[in-house]
Amino acid sequence: MEITRYFEDIEIGESRTTFGRTITETDFVTHAGHTGDFFPHHMDAVFMADSEFGQRIAHGTMVFAIGIGLTATVINPVAFSYGYDRLRFVRPVFIGDTIRTRVTAARKEDDPKRADHGRLFEKVEVLNQDDRTVLACEHIYIIQKRGAA
Repeated sequence: MEITRYFEDIEIGESRTTFGRTITETDFVTHAGHTGDFFPHHMDAVFMADSEFGQRIAHGTMVFAIGIGLTATVINPVAFSYGYDRLRFVRPVFIGDTIRTRVTAARKEDDPKRADHGRLFEKVEVLNQDDRTVLACEHIYIIQKRGAA
């Protein structure tokens, strides 16, 4: 779906929440293969059985990738991602957990590099099935201003 929303159209506090996605063992194996991260925390059930978690924990980078991917449902042709700040892995994610992502417009400012654009800072929260935050970060968008169109 494509929806054109200019910088001025975004209201601070507006929020959206994605559908859920259940994390599987296949996700663990695929992510380890993609990244080369075969640490026992993610791949060795026996090693983790005696840990404080009692089981394997998901790669933080996998939770980030899936959580952000869940938000990619609308294309705004006048906006693009500038990156992510303040990334934190707040709680572990386990095989069988279902995550979803809530994105909230937190603040806006003029873009110091592009007079015809602004920056939108979104609060991103990846939540588990118990509505507990497992990952938090800030997403920065560059969005064209209406007068520049």
